[in-house]
Amino acid sequence: MNLLKQIKNYQPYNPQEEKDKEVFLKYLRSFDNCLERENEFGHVSSSAFVLNKDRTKVVMIHHNIYNSWWFVGGHADGDADLLGVAIKEAKEETGLESVKPIDEDIFILDILTVPSHKKRGKLVSSHVHLNASFVLEADESEALHIKEDENSGVKWVPIEQMVEMTSNAEMKKVYAKAIEKMKEQGIL
Repeated sequence: MNLLKQIKNYQPYNPQEEKDKEVFLKYLRSFDNCLERENEFGHVSSSAFVLNKDRTKVVMIHHNIYNSWWFVGGHADGDADLLGVAIKEAKEETGLESVKPIDEDIFILDILTVPSHKKRGKLVSSHVHLNASFVLEADESEALHIKEDENSGVKWVPIEQMVEMTSNAEMKKVYAKAIEKMKEQGIL
């Protein structure tokens, strides 16, 4: 399924997602390079809530740019298969190999702000990530590893502690929404 159709078919969870879906669709229709980070206003990214098999914990990384605990994810970099991007990023950022989707559909949709920062010695201006998140599962007994160019920590945390783990106010709302929706859908 192409990305535009996938976003069109997504059923927003709340008013924030209704508005973000509207903006996401406008952006996809307005820019032919929205899957590339060369679009400096904003670009598509994909993230994941990676749960253990008991669905009691989520893996989190201590993100270097945000200096806070974060879910895994990254830039689409031209790839419209956002589930594939989420799985790839989860593996790269954590060292987990057994990552698989609990569901192949987009779980939540957000437009996330990214502050100005340096990446590989170059300044990156503030911009937005048009972000689709998925719910994945992995084996908690697998060894975790730090991806030093992106994070300074990786660990499993109880799902209920995910909100308090981040110091970013925007992400607290994203995580609270995700937990609420996971409970409503019987994932947790």
